[in-house]
Amino acid sequence: MNGISEDDLHAYADGQLPTERRAEVEAWLAANPEGAARVNAWAAQNRALHEAFDSVLNEPLPLELVRAASTKRIRPIRAWQVAAAVFVMAGAGLVGYGIGLHNASSPVQYVTLPHAAALAHVVYTPEERHPVEVEAQHSDHLIAWLSKRLGHELHAPDFQGLGFQLLGGRLLSGTTGPVAQFMYEDGNNRRVTLYVRHDAQKASETSFRHAHEDGVEVFYWIDRGLGYALSGEISKSEMGQLADAAYRQISP
Repeated sequence: MNGISEDDLHAYADGQLPTERRAEVEAWLAANPEGAARVNAWAAQNRALHEAFDSVLNEPLPLELVRAASTKRIRPIRAWQVAAAVFVMAGAGLVGYGIGLHNASSPVQYVTLPHAAALAHVVYTPEERHPVEVEAQHSDHLIAWLSKRLGHELHAPDFQGLGFQLLGGRLLSGTTGPVAQFMYEDGNNRRVTLYVRHDAQKASETSFRHAHEDGVEVFYWIDRGLGYALSGEISKSEMGQLADAAYRQISP
């Protein structure tokens, strides 16, 4: 194929082809309609799989399973490994095994705000090299980007007076749409996370509340259509102080 391999075409369809190689592949596709049709079919298949199964990636994993996989006794779990495993299980039709998967036609299971926040907390806080997607030195970009994705003006609370510095944040996917996660760390390497998602006014979650999710303290509330949950594996009293500071800055 004049230097264009099958692997190149699959990487192009998957959006994984290096930038410097794309121009060559695109030129080849322009001159080879049959090859272009194959690549378009692969890309369409990828989109169909994502539309059918992306929602199951957001269903709740047991916190004890995530904890076991992220202890120092065994190799730490990576978010992409969780996603890949769930995607393969869904594609194989293993409905209801371990984490309650649904088929493509089933409604997405609603995950309570504190559980979803605690799960995201225990997945990402053990990370040493890549705990956040955008670091704190780019906080203006981070907040603008996450605000645009959620369609709301977001704020990253300032916890410096309580000993916690902003590390940065990342974009997640949730059962209610895009999710923002901000991460903070103190001088003892303890981390807390603020999880922000779209949330309806549910009777059980409308006021400032506290939950204990398998060792994770979570303070959460809803304001103007967004659900906020601050999670940490530190004392309830310390978490309460941080949550109160976050609440006053975000929902005065």
